Amino acid sequence: MAIISDNEGLGIKKGSMQKKNPIVKPENIEYDNTFENSIRPKNFDSYIGQSALKETLKITLEAAKLREKPLDHMLFYGPPGLGKTTIAGVIAAQMGVEMRITSAPALERPRDIIGILMSLKGGEILFIDEIHRLNKVAEEILYPAMEDFTLDMTTGKSQTAKTLRVPLPKFTLIGATTKAGELSGPLRDRFGMIHRLEFYTCDELAQVVLRTAGILDIKISEEGAYAIARRSRGTPRIANRLIKRVADFALVKYDGVIDETVANESLDILKIDEFGLDTTDRALLSLIIDKYDGGPVGIETIAAALSEDVRTIEDVCEPYLLQAGLLQRTPRGRKVSPEGYRHLGMKMPSEQGRLF
Repeated sequence: MAIISDNEGLGIKKGSMQKKNPIVKPENIEYDNTFENSIRPKNFDSYIGQSALKETLKITLEAAKLREKPLDHMLFYGPPGLGKTTIAGVIAAQMGVEMRITSAPALERPRDIIGILMSLKGGEILFIDEIHRLNKVAEEILYPAMEDFTLDMTTGKSQTAKTLRVPLPKFTLIGATTKAGELSGPLRDRFGMIHRLEFYTCDELAQVVLRTAGILDIKISEEGAYAIARRSRGTPRIANRLIKRVADFALVKYDGVIDETVANESLDILKIDEFGLDTTDRALLSLIIDKYDGGPVGIETIAAALSEDVRTIEDVCEPYLLQAGLLQRTPRGRKVSPEGYRHLGMKMPSEQGRLF
């Protein structure tokens, strides 16, 4: 299975930057994606977590093979880092077809999406990341392509304009999004399968850490894997990132082996606490408590006070804080929960003493 990405070519070409220091050679700087590719599972057996989704997909894929027909279009949604792109790659590998990867923001002009659709071969998978950001024109082009496997094109102008219906090979569209609610109804209804990816349990994340450590030849104990898993916010992407950082500490400051003590001390230095909260998360909770009496307070106010983008707070910080029960979302704004107060070691003010 070959994965073809529209995001290749991120290296800096020779001559694109003036050479100022003989030691620095910008033409040799290339984007290294070997880590991501090396740890991505290639089949369902090596894909950890999302058990219910895996069982459903196994049956769906087997039925498609027996019918000798392409899969239904699929939509995967959920917080970032849970494996939406990875599960799409596993599906392509299991079906023995190629997968073309692109993202909705890259499809700005009609010719972008038309060019990709025209180049598809029968049975191939088209993966569109952040599909909720697809513009209206590209979305309209996708409708007949998804339903009838045809492409409606207009030629000529004014009175000589003609509409041509160009047939397309039967393909499978897999969309991924962190905001399923922002998809238009007509687009969402054209997906035959819609699945939400859930946060991982600590046991599942520990398996992810052990698997990644084995691939990267990192020595780690089971206790060390659980210590990293507990601070990974239920997200495999974060777990894979943390194990690399902890491995650096283990190599430089310790004997190269990650045990529970090494993992905890390393993550403490990185200011990632036992809940997986980083500096920004704790600053958000502390801001609401110290400046706004625990809330409720609007998201725009929080973003301005933290000098952060609203989307960063909504997409990166909030999902896990809400999942962990540290933050509450009310009609009047965000509010720190009693669990959030306890986690920060702060005393929750009594309701009777508060002024509204």
